[in-house]
Amino acid sequence: MIVTKEQPRMIKIKDRDQLRMIKNDDKESEPEQNGQNYEQDGDDNAPSLDTPTLLDNLASDDLLSFGYYSKSCPKAESIINKYVAKWVEEDRTLAASLLRLHFHDCAVHGCDGSILLNHEGSERTAEASKSLRGFEVIDDIKAEMEKECPRTVSCADILTAASRDATVLLGGPYWDVPYGRKDGKVSVEKDAELVPMGRENITTLIEFYQSNGLNVIDLVVLSGAHTIGRATCGSMQFRLYNYAGTGRQDESLDSRYANFLKRKCRWASEYVDLDATTPQTFDNVYYKNLQAKMGLLLTDQSLYSDPRTSPIVDALADAPSEFFNHQFAVSMTRLGNILVPAAQDGGEIRTKCYSVNSNY
Repeated sequence: MIVTKEQPRMIKIKDRDQLRMIKNDDKESEPEQNGQNYEQDGDDNAPSLDTPTLLDNLASDDLLSFGYYSKSCPKAESIINKYVAKWVEEDRTLAASLLRLHFHDCAVHGCDGSILLNHEGSERTAEASKSLRGFEVIDDIKAEMEKECPRTVSCADILTAASRDATVLLGGPYWDVPYGRKDGKVSVEKDAELVPMGRENITTLIEFYQSNGLNVIDLVVLSGAHTIGRATCGSMQFRLYNYAGTGRQDESLDSRYANFLKRKCRWASEYVDLDATTPQTFDNVYYKNLQAKMGLLLTDQSLYSDPRTSPIVDALADAPSEFFNHQFAVSMTRLGNILVPAAQDGGEIRTKCYSVNSNY
């Protein structure tokens, strides 16, 4: 892959040549489907879910480090963990909100904290960002961090680690987060519209992920974040009535589930769980719901309707939740390591996450 100055890119990690592939070396405990391993011999179309976390073909001077704050701010991770736990204890829905906030940050020109900037014309003020939450959690963490280690820990790093800790609090996996991201100084409202909003087709989604250095497996695995969280009814009501001008509901929607949604979603502003079965638990039931035609968003259910992604859905649904957890950790690491050269080279460590330092 040729990296230009405008492209977001995956950054190598200083302390390890590359994270290990998420893989169970005990053959007896490998997840199986119909008696075969997911990496089946003789099937060129079978997806391999054991994927490296990072790309290997980038310059060695583009680095993040697991020990980046070990001397400059050794309490950084404990501060983040403490405040995320406090906020999620008060409102469990914030866990999913922090995950979503991190995705919206990284998916728009890389993980540079640009989604946190709050000024006229910023990504945060865009229509696509209206339902984003969790900003106050990051601000709270940053205020404490500035007391402990002034001008040291970036908002982009805080958000990345906070999304990990939020996942763990709801039963999801833990993964090591490399640090050293800089906070960007630019945030443009129209860029927020680049993030998928729930109506895109699979081709569009794959192209979007590929533009960020991610692949089709990352698409399906990261969509599994919808095992927790909610969406507004307005994001899916078009599936219930006169779908695509047919005068009927979306045929890929289970009829009983559709009837439930019609009762639940009388108003577009109402919220509904993304996972109708275990909405408060981080597990692989999201994928089982897709098999049962119970994906809330069109982009969710399309993962099971498209032959490029449905085998991956089956693999994640039929294996134990621990298998999905491992794969999620891999893809979240890949997501968190999308950086933009301009943000790194000309970035800063904000003292307040909602504003660039030049405003103070």
